[in-house]
Amino acid sequence: MSADYTDFAHTGPGTLAGRYLRRFWQPVYVAAELPAGWAKPIRILSEDFTLYRGEGGAPHLLAFRCAHRGTQLSTGWIEGDCIRCFYHGWKYDGSGQCVEMPAEDPSFPPKVKIRSYPTQEYLGFIFAYLGEGEPPPLPRYPMFEGEGVLEATNLYTRACNYFQNLENGIDEVHLAFVHRDANYGQAGLADLPVMSAEETPFGLAAYGRRASGEVRAQYIVMPNILCAKVEPDETGWKDQLAWRVPVDDEHHHSFTLRLAHLTGEAAERYRARRAAQRAQAAARPLSTTELAAAVLRGELRLADVQEDIPARLVNLQDDVVQNGQGAIADRIHERLGRSDAAIILFRRLWARELRALAEGHPLTQWTLPERFEITAGV
Repeated sequence: MSADYTDFAHTGPGTLAGRYLRRFWQPVYVAAELPAGWAKPIRILSEDFTLYRGEGGAPHLLAFRCAHRGTQLSTGWIEGDCIRCFYHGWKYDGSGQCVEMPAEDPSFPPKVKIRSYPTQEYLGFIFAYLGEGEPPPLPRYPMFEGEGVLEATNLYTRACNYFQNLENGIDEVHLAFVHRDANYGQAGLADLPVMSAEETPFGLAAYGRRASGEVRAQYIVMPNILCAKVEPDETGWKDQLAWRVPVDDEHHHSFTLRLAHLTGEAAERYRARRAAQRAQAAARPLSTTELAAAVLRGELRLADVQEDIPARLVNLQDDVVQNGQGAIADRIHERLGRSDAAIILFRRLWARELRALAEGHPLTQWTLPERFEITAGV
């Protein structure tokens, strides 16, 4: 049976899309949310893992279960740079090597090793390489290393396939409808754009040209990073990188970097406002996920939702349309038009790479320019 080079949705072990995504470093956790001496169970690409930070501060990613009797390893103790299983005390170092078995002969531990994965901390995230062999160098994004207010968050976990979110990000037309009542409409993006797209050395650039002559650019850094100017307000546009990382085939994380170009007192006011918004959002009785589900069940109209936090309103609107496509969108019966130029090109790039992977041909070596600047227009 021939491989399906257009199956971008299924990313579990052994799938073509899963093998492709595993060839790239992926963020798996917000660094500030993993204190030293803690272990967390995480699920990425339909696989379970043990993430822990040693007492010295180094993060490590190991297999989910102890090799002895298979219990969940994250329930154990962190000792130095090692983790000890809660069940019978087997102890592993950051390479996955068992270094101690309290009830066994000393010759046994060297014979047992569980899977470990390379990790690096960068720009507020813990990145992991989940593929086979030596990892490539971790890509760097110098435009997020300069002055300004940098926020690194797992912005949300959405209950639909990751690819729907990637395609939504380069669909400039949806702004005129989905977000017409949000800050994008107020920023002059309510007009229908004429769409175009081109392949770039790092992936794809999508352009939406409006009647005024203004062109808004959105970028995909292959395979699963959306790069754009977002959240226009009185402090200006923010630069954003958002990794859409599958949890499983029907859920994904959005690990999001956002840089506001502010310094001094303006930066402090912005930090205070963002902290207040986070506290306000946390106090809301329903999450955007719950609100979107109520809208999709017909129990609530989106127009009746009173939401005064701009980012939360945008997330809710996107939640409704992306979840409204189903947990995994049916691309077989779509009717694409000329406004879908960026989506069509994006799928072609992915299908080309999956075919090359399946047939053992060289893959495109995507490269970021030395200074990768996010521009609002061309």
